[in-house]
Amino acid sequence: MQPMAPSPWLPEFDPTDTVAGRAFVERLTTDAAALQRELLTEILKQNAHTEYLRPFLLLPDGGLPPDGDLREAFKKLVPVSGYDDIKPYVHRIASGREPSTNLLCSEPITHLLRSSCTSGGKQKIFPSTAEELDRKLFFYGVQSLVRNMYVHLHADQEGKRGMGMRLTLTFPVEHTPSGLHVQAATTAYYRSSQFRDQEVGGFDRCTSPMEAILWPDAEQSMYCQLLCGLLHRDSVDHVGTSFANSLVRAIKFLEHNWEEMCSDIRTGSLSGRITHAPLRDAVIQRYLRGPNPALADEVASECAAKPWDGIVARLWPRARCALTIVTGSMAQYIPILRSYCGGRLPIVSPCYASTECAAGVNLRPLDPPSRASYALLPNIAYFEFAEIQPRDEETPTVDDNGNPGEMKFVDLVDVEIGRSYELVVTTFAGKTSLYTLCPLHI
Repeated sequence: MQPMAPSPWLPEFDPTDTVAGRAFVERLTTDAAALQRELLTEILKQNAHTEYLRPFLLLPDGGLPPDGDLREAFKKLVPVSGYDDIKPYVHRIASGREPSTNLLCSEPITHLLRSSCTSGGKQKIFPSTAEELDRKLFFYGVQSLVRNMYVHLHADQEGKRGMGMRLTLTFPVEHTPSGLHVQAATTAYYRSSQFRDQEVGGFDRCTSPMEAILWPDAEQSMYCQLLCGLLHRDSVDHVGTSFANSLVRAIKFLEHNWEEMCSDIRTGSLSGRITHAPLRDAVIQRYLRGPNPALADEVASECAAKPWDGIVARLWPRARCALTIVTGSMAQYIPILRSYCGGRLPIVSPCYASTECAAGVNLRPLDPPSRASYALLPNIAYFEFAEIQPRDEETPTVDDNGNPGEMKFVDLVDVEIGRSYELVVTTFAGKTSLYTLCPLHI
């Protein structure tokens, strides 16, 4: 197993070791207060000399106050920022007319992230660094560990774990005048060496060819990923996408194209609709490997049966869960996913994340989606909570640009059961106290 990440804030662990994994999760979450203090101190020490923070944090002689005073100065003096506050810095980074280091963070900006707008609002662009990709790898590793702990994924006779039939789409990448990539957060991760390295020999085996994941033509990519998932139907132990709407679209795409896929499986050839040569070669040479009429008959028998209730469980009989985010705006897709899963496969909502920060992991994945809750990982970012007042009180809000009004803030360990909050995050990458625009009820 390759080390999860080199950072001292991202301890190494084996996501397949479920015995040690329970103790690891317990250690990671037990002393959250101390870990959050240390993390904030490190973030501020690394970034206090940036153009954005130095007016608030540096002493007259250019030095830093002691750790405790530094944290207090941050809380008292650094305003909670909305997107409009960092937008001018992002534009300067994108222009390339000056070095991007020490504007918002001390680490080099390696790419820019484009928000998905799944939580509403306008699309935004955020800076990111190579180290942020290590945090994403750690974050997904913890998700995999928890899934292995609770969903009991199977191993074959050789002791190898099953594969995920995860439908992963990347989107076109834009470029700034400075040459930085501008891309969705998921696209940045899937294009990274961190993802490619763990896919080859790491903790989360996937049925999809890398060539399909990285090819931005959504139709060709989806067709090949579903075809490869069907070819590995007896090895698939979970099915999923990033968001519930994507899983629904994928199943509807399968409903319209399964006959052509069965023809491919039956003849050992690949549809002429796949025109990208590296993708064709990957699927034909590594997946099809000749005619397979028996498998084609099995798939056709399941797909021809109407209605499609339980189709996911029927096509992938060894799958133990459907893995996709179904909270927030994605909750509307729960009824149709339950129908597709046939009531046998639990729908697991694995994480709480946004473009600003991958924040929380569902430590009780088998709870019904309506009861999904997330444990924020205290080594990922510094978390504060802005309390949302009851309706009969003056209610602080954020405007369309994410700019906050006056709010009462509490730390991660000081939230109270029964209250509602907006999550505020401060990260190493210069995203200081940005709203994720998704209310949390504790």
